[in-house]
Amino acid sequence: MAKHIDLPGTIPIFPLPGALLLPRARLPLHIFEPRYLAMFDDALKTESRLIGMVQPDPLSKREGGDGLYRIGCAGRVTQFSETEDGRYMITLTGMSRFRIRQEIESFTPYRRCEVSWEGFDRDLETDESDPEFQRDAFMRLLDRYFEAKGLSADWGTLKEADDELLVNSLSMLLEFDPEEKQALLEAPSLQTRRETLVTLIEYALRGGGGEDRVQ
Repeated sequence: MAKHIDLPGTIPIFPLPGALLLPRARLPLHIFEPRYLAMFDDALKTESRLIGMVQPDPLSKREGGDGLYRIGCAGRVTQFSETEDGRYMITLTGMSRFRIRQEIESFTPYRRCEVSWEGFDRDLETDESDPEFQRDAFMRLLDRYFEAKGLSADWGTLKEADDELLVNSLSMLLEFDPEEKQALLEAPSLQTRRETLVTLIEYALRGGGGEDRVQ
């Protein structure tokens, strides 16, 4: 994995509401707007091949700010394919979260920001554990949520996934509001992300139910 010394101080930014990328997780993206095609082409020319995923922050925009949440996650381009009409299907693998210091004025058609990687050391580890995870109760709660939402799932894959992959994949894939996605992103550890995820699922189920309540 990359070390802080290898992470650049300035990265291209892809603002996308509801799109959550987490360390060591993979995010597929469909790139077709000219400015983001240029961003992708430029990213491939760098050693790090990093693109910073950040959600727009409506409150910041209303208050005269740059309209971005302060914390995002940078992903490395690890796979891509080009369509016949010049679009790209790419995969970003999450490397580390970052904090935006300031946006940089430049001649590029896409946005670029000066960022800090400090405080996110655990993102650069090989994996993260959650010793308090009550997996059986969590899966029962998830089953109730999927049933209530009319969703189907590959339960075999979910049951075989390790704790981090399970929690992070669900955090990225389930439909939550942008501010709720941001709370999942900013969770300082896998345990707090799992607790936040459980709270959001229980909230969607109007508080969850007795024995399936997971702390």
